[in-house]
Amino acid sequence: MKNNFYFKEPFSNIYKLPNKHSEVTSQILYGERFKILSKQKDWIKIKSLYDRYSGFIKNKNYVNKLKISHKVSNIQANIFNKPNVKTKKNLYFGSKLSAIEKRNGFVRFEKNRWVKLKDIKKISHKEKDFIKIFKLFLKTKYVWGGKTNKGIDCSALLQIFFYYNNIFYPRDTKDQIKYSIKRKSKKFKKGDILFWKGHVAICINSKQLIHAYGPEKRVIKMPIMKTIKRILDTANLKVIKISRINF
Repeated sequence: MKNNFYFKEPFSNIYKLPNKHSEVTSQILYGERFKILSKQKDWIKIKSLYDRYSGFIKNKNYVNKLKISHKVSNIQANIFNKPNVKTKKNLYFGSKLSAIEKRNGFVRFEKNRWVKLKDIKKISHKEKDFIKIFKLFLKTKYVWGGKTNKGIDCSALLQIFFYYNNIFYPRDTKDQIKYSIKRKSKKFKKGDILFWKGHVAICINSKQLIHAYGPEKRVIKMPIMKTIKRILDTANLKVIKISRINF
């Protein structure tokens, strides 16, 4: 436990190298647990204890103890200095926090830091309606490595459902493909996961899917067959695996 820490900023980019101009490979959210692998001046190399993803973040706001009791269940939760005094900062969907004090529909999670009670759920809460979660991110801009409503990529959109429900699921599409069990039926239905090389989408019914789609620069609903054809025509990529969300 000595090398287990909790991140204490709303979120941070995770970089491939200890340089802010390096490739952003993912992000870390408030309350996310990690280990420190090494330190380099203003940077630390971390490994997430959720999905074992590693990379570099700035060496700043984290603690080794946090009694997590709740998580953000809305697309974002405004942070308040005190009840009804809003700041410009937010916690983002899936962020995990400690409810220290409750007052008038607000919850204090740090000194002079509050969120609305309606924006959080107990850490044990399970949200089985995956479509409800994915639709929260509709119109969110596509950002490589992103995992919040400020920007998200295709694999994070899928992973965030499992992260919220405290279930392991890999971060990158290539690993998600290996991890997911292949489904043999040729008819699409709600909950099917379609994998291409480097891309993933989720069926919300037998006709439509939802994905964070780079060419459209946002999270978008599209017809399944039209999407398959478009990706084949524009990127010369075929669907290489179909799996399902089993929850």
